[in-house]
Amino acid sequence: MPSGTEVGLLAARKITRLVGARPDAVLGLATGSSPLAIYAALAAHVREGTLDTSRVSAFALDEYVGIPADHPESYASVIDREVTVPLHLDPERVQVPDGRATDLEAAGRRYEEAIRAAGGVDLQILGIGANGHVGFNEPTSSFASRTRIKTLTERTRADNARFFASPDEVPTHCLTQGLGTIMDARSLLLVAQGSQKAAAVAAAVEGPVTSMCPASILQHHPHATVMVDEAAAADLQLADYYRWTYAHKPAWQQF
Repeated sequence: MPSGTEVGLLAARKITRLVGARPDAVLGLATGSSPLAIYAALAAHVREGTLDTSRVSAFALDEYVGIPADHPESYASVIDREVTVPLHLDPERVQVPDGRATDLEAAGRRYEEAIRAAGGVDLQILGIGANGHVGFNEPTSSFASRTRIKTLTERTRADNARFFASPDEVPTHCLTQGLGTIMDARSLLLVAQGSQKAAAVAAAVEGPVTSMCPASILQHHPHATVMVDEAAAADLQLADYYRWTYAHKPAWQQF
């Protein structure tokens, strides 16, 4: 795919078809820059009246620990600003891990229970970190892990520093869905843009399945889709094959 905008449009088409077929779909929401084009495209569908999200439920992947809920860079604020409001989601149907809980282990268990009570996630949106993390499952995370507290690596904190006034303001811990939780979703949709993600994308898609690249576990999911722009595809050895395969798919398969 040539551009990040087109990645967002194509991913939004897949989600729109899902919600059209199942109006009460449960979506898994990712933050960061990677999914923003998806949310912008979905918001356009909502404005045009071609997408009704009134019955959609959603669960965020993660939240910083200790950051106030009303902080502009808390994921509760980001999800509200970038997703809930523009997509006209019911705020009561949108949940974010409680990074302010006094008992974070119990908060993780409650979040797992809430996802199960909703019937599980139909489609989980994912970005990928430069070190191959998904959610905040850093390298060496267990493939069986559930929602829990994690320490952020210095690389991840440095990557996220652009969202804060100074690097020192970036939280050191988070509450994140585990890789086991993510893999329970009925379908996964990973998006990535930019050359800084090329090595991680190649490791996740073509490399061995290893905890040093947490995203590589997606190779074991029966319904995982990866959508990347040309820059993020730069390190893929079979990039030309993927382009040819997509170009020759029937229109009904081109999500």
